[in-house]
Amino acid sequence: MTVWQQARLVERLRETDSAVTLVFEPEEWSGHLAGQHADIRLTADDGYQAVRSYSLAGPVEEGRVVFTVQRVLGGEVSTYLCDDLPVGAYVEVRGPVGGWFVWRGTDTRPVMLLAGGSGIVPLQAMVRQRRALGSRVPFRLLYSVRTPEDVIYADELARPEGGVDVAVRYTREAPPGARRAPRRLGLVDLNTHGWPAEFEPMCFVCGPNGFVEAAANMLITLGHDRHRIKTERFG
Repeated sequence: MTVWQQARLVERLRETDSAVTLVFEPEEWSGHLAGQHADIRLTADDGYQAVRSYSLAGPVEEGRVVFTVQRVLGGEVSTYLCDDLPVGAYVEVRGPVGGWFVWRGTDTRPVMLLAGGSGIVPLQAMVRQRRALGSRVPFRLLYSVRTPEDVIYADELARPEGGVDVAVRYTREAPPGARRAPRRLGLVDLNTHGWPAEFEPMCFVCGPNGFVEAAANMLITLGHDRHRIKTERFG
């Protein structure tokens, strides 16, 4: 059973107006898998505590643990982490948690990643894990996001590495010159940018409830085996 431990914030990176990446140095971390999450606990001066779970944004590196947190309207913890927690401050962390929604790097099947909004975080962790392992397993990432300004990891996604195909689709506002009008993901998008079902890919879907439900159903409609579709949802 994992226990709470102190972790010091050593770096914060702005991803979008509402999302930041936070890099912590915990006292001791046994490592984790891409797709897992961990708990963060904050304790106020009066003893009040709040605990939230966040996806880990990448493989452990030099004893550091990375989260990308998106500010939630009215969210006390996400707002504090995004806007107020200073570099050098301490929080408590516990984890890692989860062993089903993970990519271990030993499976040679093609990988299909479907992300909605901040659901990109654990899926980008898988892309980063692939890089860290020097894996040649082919990845395809289809990312649904409201506007260009809402794209998390924009610079990284704009320069995909070999064997990783990235497609970003917008639901509210598209960039100038875009051929596709803003709309939700549909069967055409998955059929065009996803792996054919006969390739038997592993599919990972992460995002808000409605997005995950719709995306998983579309994958099944396209013939994908439901046992190779792994989902993680929030909201």
